Amino acid sequence: MTAMLRCYQVAEFGQPLVAADKPLPVPEGRGVLVKVAHCGVCHSDLHIWEGFFDLGGGKRVVAASNGALLPLTPGHEIVGVVAATGPEARAAKTGQRRLVFPWIGCGTCPPCRDGNEHLCGGAQKSIGIFADGGYATHLLVPDERYLVDIGDLDPALACTYACSGLTAYSALKKIGHLQDGHDLLIVGAGGVGLNAVALAKAMTGVAPIVADLDPAKREAAMQLGARDAIDPRAEGAQKALMKATGGVMAAVDFAGTEASFGFAYGSLRKGGHLVSVGLLGGVATISIGLHVMKGVRFSGSYVGSLAELKEMIALAQTAALPALPISHRPLAEATASLAALKAGQVIGRIVLDA
Repeated sequence: MTAMLRCYQVAEFGQPLVAADKPLPVPEGRGVLVKVAHCGVCHSDLHIWEGFFDLGGGKRVVAASNGALLPLTPGHEIVGVVAATGPEARAAKTGQRRLVFPWIGCGTCPPCRDGNEHLCGGAQKSIGIFADGGYATHLLVPDERYLVDIGDLDPALACTYACSGLTAYSALKKIGHLQDGHDLLIVGAGGVGLNAVALAKAMTGVAPIVADLDPAKREAAMQLGARDAIDPRAEGAQKALMKATGGVMAAVDFAGTEASFGFAYGSLRKGGHLVSVGLLGGVATISIGLHVMKGVRFSGSYVGSLAELKEMIALAQTAALPALPISHRPLAEATASLAALKAGQVIGRIVLDA
């Protein structure tokens, strides 16, 4: 009898995921078959499930027209055990527990050649977005080099590092170490934002101020080491923040709405730096003259590279990072998990256990 895998797929955008059984793929070349242990549920999964990314102003990127073809198994935050290897694999061995780097590119375009496959300008092959992902019992990884050793890290937490943690790490790396007296603002305390709170002191030297609409998420941020947590919608919130800090030197917007961008950008002091990460959608308008006269910077940051993921895992293994809140659910509850995320009911990360 042929060995099978079970997966939960987007068969129709916006509709419940469909369970499917398929023959186990056989790895070729340097490929590796991974038996999935844990897979995080990410906001990008929600966009794939819904079928579009909102660009603001009524514009959308439709997942199917951008190369995400159905049926598709979502999931890109994956830790599992090597179950089989292709004949050319050398480092990967059966039984190893590994984190999967999912942001796979074409391998030949300039960003890929520079080691930035996550910014691939060619035929992207990202796991869970353009290729079947981790909402499954097994996953085919095209090359063993995309497997990262997590050592003795908690595998359920480590799986979130493939996207949530990596995205936070790459954004904070763009800010770097802040001098004494400089403040860091994190806008949005979802899964990625909370990972940034956990990383902030180790990477920037500063405990961040966190802005989020949800009091439960603000409390979670405080538990992870935030210096303060504020409601950006509260009357006079930005004015009070500016008075207390003189403006923050750095801000990271993990929400990505017009309102969150405006709050983060408007909270910068002269010479400040805003890193924009969130993909909830919207259009921002800034005064070019004020932008120039204040000498502020604005950077976009999209997930991160394989090298950065390895850096982050090394940091997690050596620094006492606070752990992101994790809610475990069985793989069969993938649709309900996406619905909970969409409804804003998730603090930290849902992790599906295969």
